[in-house]
Amino acid sequence: MAILAPAQSILQLFFLISLFHGSFASRKLTELVQEPQTQLLEYHNGPLLFGKTSINLIWYGKFKPSQRAIISDFITSLSSSSSQSQPSVATWWKTTEKYYLLANAKRPLSLYLGKQILDDSYSLGKSLTQKQLVQLASRGEQRYSINVVLTASDVSVDGFCMSRCGNHGSSMSALAKGKNYRFAYIWVGNSETQCPGYCAWPFHQPIYGPQTPPLGAPNNDLGLDAMVSNLASLLAGTATNPFGNGYYQGPAGAPLEAASACPGVYAKGAYPGYAGDLLVDPTTGASYNAYGANGRKYLLPALYNPSTSSCSTLV
Repeated sequence: MAILAPAQSILQLFFLISLFHGSFASRKLTELVQEPQTQLLEYHNGPLLFGKTSINLIWYGKFKPSQRAIISDFITSLSSSSSQSQPSVATWWKTTEKYYLLANAKRPLSLYLGKQILDDSYSLGKSLTQKQLVQLASRGEQRYSINVVLTASDVSVDGFCMSRCGNHGSSMSALAKGKNYRFAYIWVGNSETQCPGYCAWPFHQPIYGPQTPPLGAPNNDLGLDAMVSNLASLLAGTATNPFGNGYYQGPAGAPLEAASACPGVYAKGAYPGYAGDLLVDPTTGASYNAYGANGRKYLLPALYNPSTSSCSTLV
């Protein structure tokens, strides 16, 4: 269940609380019109994800192979071992390592692409609850992994397009070797047909706020390019606040995290309604700030740098 904000106050909210199954952080349009935060995110002494960890993708609904490749190439790009031009996705991800140094963690999180599970028959229907999202996330490996549920453009989800574009949380795993383990999960929806003005900024004009021209999507797919940006934000939150007691600011039920503490910032010079001075592809006119694997270009959000108490951008 999500708490819905009245229209007159939604611009002042960053996050709404999701109560089912420990889901505590959401990505929403309210991030697009807020000033960057400058306060240091507080560490609440909880465990961080660390070491070699797989990202399993659960595709729910119909996605083209070319669309799945946009996401899977992004996940592959997070590893510094992949050959990338600069500024790169891997360089962007390295900002999260600063949180681990401050927490004296055993070692940083090393991500790699794990299993991909396809459910193009809509086994749970086309209208999902938060509980069903967790059920889908449970289909992936539940140890040393992050399970990412990606819902197609014709799938509605509780709170989607009203209070959130995606969220991350944790749930208990099935019994394994006599123990239960808590695993992290993420959900991101494709907003292309349902609410591009809510969840696909800056590739679409927002439904409220400054009406600047939309930017070209770097992979020529508004829905999937927006999913990458939202997934990137939630991955950073999952790494640094996986179980609700890591790095965050504000109330635990509605936290500001590594990316959401820098709302609407993608490059230097950003201000409300303007993503910043981004790189532009001279051929397609698309905007981006990071190179990825297989010649990809992506637009990734700024991350809060705890070492400098500022929002860190790639360009």
